[in-house]
Amino acid sequence: MLLSLDDPLWPTLEGGYRMPCDASLPLKALQAGEDAWQELWEELHHQGDVGVASYAAVPQLLQICGEAAQRGDDFYALIALIEIERHRRRNPPLPAWLEESYRAAWAQLAHIAARDLQGDVTASAQNAMLAVLALARGNLKLGAMLIHMDSSEVDDWLEERLGWSELYQSGVPATPPLGTQA
Repeated sequence: MLLSLDDPLWPTLEGGYRMPCDASLPLKALQAGEDAWQELWEELHHQGDVGVASYAAVPQLLQICGEAAQRGDDFYALIALIEIERHRRRNPPLPAWLEESYRAAWAQLAHIAARDLQGDVTASAQNAMLAVLALARGNLKLGAMLIHMDSSEVDDWLEERLGWSELYQSGVPATPPLGTQA
């Protein structure tokens, strides 16, 4: 069941602080074109904790931002983080009444992320989109790695594991990325 933004259940749902939060308010603000991402991050996630309000927000975020011309880092990163943390032992399970709309949203998210990757995106948005794709395919560990690793950690890992600077060319590629026109 997709919880409408006017449903009286919203103020009773727990967010990231393990207390009721009315996530419908920042979702409505986002729907009205306001920048409510900071409030959504603060309410729906706190130090690895998420709640049923966090899960209920995912289908709503897709409905609000799914057809937007531009979905930024926050859209993909917050949704990916909610899905990752949903599997943490101390977080509540996905309630049965929400399961259908949550899973349907994730089925659509994979297609939207794959399409958005074709555009001009920032490195952090690209990582978040790739995390969403991994999570949609059931690869929780890869999704978590993609969302939590920054570029310096990737550089360190590549150097340590592959001896990157000794084996590979550095700098920007001389040719355009594969799949693009010259």
